[in-house]
Amino acid sequence: MQLINELAEKYALAYTTQKDDFLQKVYADTIANHPKNHMQSNWVQGMFLKQICKIKQAKFVLEIGTFTGFSGLCLANGIIEGGELHTIELSINDATTAQENFNLSPQKNKIYLHTGNAKNIIPNLNLKWDIVYIDADKTSYIEYVEMILPNLQTNGLIIADNVLFHGEVLEENIKGKNAKAIHAFNEFLINHPLLEIVMLTVRDGLMLIQKK
Repeated sequence: MQLINELAEKYALAYTTQKDDFLQKVYADTIANHPKNHMQSNWVQGMFLKQICKIKQAKFVLEIGTFTGFSGLCLANGIIEGGELHTIELSINDATTAQENFNLSPQKNKIYLHTGNAKNIIPNLNLKWDIVYIDADKTSYIEYVEMILPNLQTNGLIIADNVLFHGEVLEENIKGKNAKAIHAFNEFLINHPLLEIVMLTVRDGLMLIQKK
């Protein structure tokens, strides 16, 4: 389902900064070479992540779902000096590509890539997070939020991707496993007594989640 008007998306891209040659290369290489390139955050979404980190003056950022590294690089570009991005990827092949991209980045000293199951890795990261970006297996979104909340800074922010899940959550009878999981996640958030949320219709839907 086409959620956002294609002309509107092109217009938004035209009026979003595109001056980072290295990021452009990482983005284009994934589009050209990865068989699942649709999983990459688009350019407008990446610049949104960068700007949120800058606005929040984020120091410690966690990303669950590295893919080939584009979104992580965007996050790292917005982190303050002395800050750290910890990013987790399950796929060894994608983690290898991401690490190659990180090694060539001016932000490489800020980025720590962890390869493996996020549920095993997160408990061993003893940091207080300013921002957490979730773009991984949809059936685990609720579990990820529950794991993260105790270590989320006061006024810290969780950003969850794909909360519209290609429009499948809009259907009267939701059928797919992932769409059902995302709808359950959205219901979990709206009914959570400690969270305030806002859903943004950016690309496939972004949820901004903050502790009260």
